[in-house]
Amino acid sequence: MKTMTGSRSLLAATAALFAACNGGGGTPTTPGATEVRSSQVRVTSPVLQTGDLATLAADDRHFAWDLYQAVATGSDNLVFSPASISIALGMTYGGAAGATATQMASTLHFSLPPARLHPTFDALDLALEAPPPAGSAGAFQLSLVNAIWGQEGFTFVPAYLDLLAEDYGAGLHVVDFAGATETARQTINQWVSDATQAQITELLAKGILTPDTRLVLTNAVYFHADWQSAFQPNSPMGTFNAPAGAVQVPMMNAGDATFAGSSGAGYELAVLPYKGPGTSMVLIVPDANTFDAFTSGLTFDALETILAGATPTRYFVTMPRFTFKTSLGLGDVLSKMGMTDAFMAGVADLSGIDGAHDLFISDVVHQAMIAVDEKGTTAAAATAVVVGTASIALGEPLVVDRPFLFAIRDDATGSILFLGRVLDPSKM
Repeated sequence: MKTMTGSRSLLAATAALFAACNGGGGTPTTPGATEVRSSQVRVTSPVLQTGDLATLAADDRHFAWDLYQAVATGSDNLVFSPASISIALGMTYGGAAGATATQMASTLHFSLPPARLHPTFDALDLALEAPPPAGSAGAFQLSLVNAIWGQEGFTFVPAYLDLLAEDYGAGLHVVDFAGATETARQTINQWVSDATQAQITELLAKGILTPDTRLVLTNAVYFHADWQSAFQPNSPMGTFNAPAGAVQVPMMNAGDATFAGSSGAGYELAVLPYKGPGTSMVLIVPDANTFDAFTSGLTFDALETILAGATPTRYFVTMPRFTFKTSLGLGDVLSKMGMTDAFMAGVADLSGIDGAHDLFISDVVHQAMIAVDEKGTTAAAATAVVVGTASIALGEPLVVDRPFLFAIRDDATGSILFLGRVLDPSKM
């Protein structure tokens, strides 16, 4: 969560704004939005209890799989960033109370108490964004950025804004949802586009923001990494057995390179490492014609066992080249998963944000893209929470010629940055 430096102040109707400041540190600037500064700064050395970082990473994986099961409907390819969604909702959770907070914690699998959860999010983000080793900067990029967008003249609780500043590095940008809704939408979308290197250009579609919007919490993730062992160039066309029938797509082959993996009842798994810090793409390839049955019956505990790789082997991997995007409206999904009160005007308790009981989550939107080719992977995602008022053996061949799951994982923490499925790589 590289910060937009300086944006950490209380915006209140009864308090004067502090001096505006510019974004820095290579993070996006925000034309059209005033940025204000307070004395609170990002905590760069959070103190955690033993095991808290591993607990949060496991909790986030649990939420990731629950969300996958909820949104993996239809016949489309899918990619989303559990990290982005969890962080954006974690910031929102910092202002929740009562049953609203209880439901959010249960749905998001937040098992740590708030006083430990938010500093652990801080530590996780700092770990993910550790600088790459010397000489690998061009081959590896990972950035996570947060920002808060608040209605001018609206009162926010100082402790809430301090929490966002200290543990999420999130800056407060003053916009006018009430009087200039479209301008605010364009300003936020431009910030997201800048943060994702123009991969996510319109996170907020027209109609998502209204004059009653009071707060939008955004997270953007950008990832680019070259393979540690590149695939051979000029991949030949090959057959991929999509659910609707066989399609011809470029099938990448890594030649003599082998990849660590494992196998079990009904699946094979391969781990494809990237250059730079310990990140990898994990492929889980169910047996032919079993993808739906395999994934629908896969519990989180079983997935954790699969990811642990109990039966090690090595594979020569052949897999499709693919590029696609996913857009998700998560309001109804999260409500059905258990976060009911947060989306109900007059019921939601987000009093930690403004000291009243007038706010509720009107929408949660998410977009993600992924492009995988012979050289490496580019992936980006952004999430917006819209808050408004009422109103080791010899190599074996693994030909990934059928639907499969994939995850981009930070190996050190176990955090899943991106999760998805490929049903038909010929579809964009």
